[in-house]
Amino acid sequence: MSLTVCDLTFGYWQKHIINKLCLTAADGEIISLVGPNGSGKTTLLKCIAHIHRAKGGSVYVGDVNLGSLNSRELAKMVGYVPQDTSTNFPIDVFNAVLLGRTPYVRFSASDSDMNVVADCLCLMGLDKLPFRMLNELSGGERQRVFIARALAQEPQVLLLDEPTSNLDLRFQLETLRIVRDIARERDIIVVMAIHDLNLAGRFSDRIIMLKNGEILAQGSSLEVMNPENILSVYGVKAVVRVENGQPFIMPMEVQYE
Repeated sequence: MSLTVCDLTFGYWQKHIINKLCLTAADGEIISLVGPNGSGKTTLLKCIAHIHRAKGGSVYVGDVNLGSLNSRELAKMVGYVPQDTSTNFPIDVFNAVLLGRTPYVRFSASDSDMNVVADCLCLMGLDKLPFRMLNELSGGERQRVFIARALAQEPQVLLLDEPTSNLDLRFQLETLRIVRDIARERDIIVVMAIHDLNLAGRFSDRIIMLKNGEILAQGSSLEVMNPENILSVYGVKAVVRVENGQPFIMPMEVQYE
């Protein structure tokens, strides 16, 4: 199964946020979208998930046009985790993740649904928190609950918007390692928006660098993460070292126009 985005365009009034953007991804591949605020990362994820209705273009998973699916069918193919996971809704962790089974449940959750939820809790290291209330958790713990909920949908494509934004250093590494392992073992396509270039380089198969809603560069981390691209996109001079085959980026100074 593959993900294909063809000429995707979205904007407000006469302003394009993303403009005729194309990308493809294969089973088990992790793609990181990088770029400054306003470059179109979150908008692209929401258009793929059909949260935003694109003004042009199409999104396919395999040979299925996602625009032709109803919400239940779409949820079985695409899982989306937003950056903001704050909530005041009184629900415990187990039932929050069980909501991910909604596309499959007709009358009541089955033993199979319960087993899927238990498996997702274990995958995300939440198996000791099933009866904790969601609004009592730390931001990082909530982030992992929402990822577990998306995984409970058993999607073929997992979209993550800043999955490490509320996590400390240890849980950033652990969460991205878990996501990478799940992508490999279950052949799930992962597309994530992420600000940390070093984490993106470490955990991604391919980097797509966005500028003003268009792709400036894409390829391996070594191909994309160079001083010229970083200066062009971020306006920051940086030194890029290669350690263990991966780029390590050290920002030096802002380049003012």
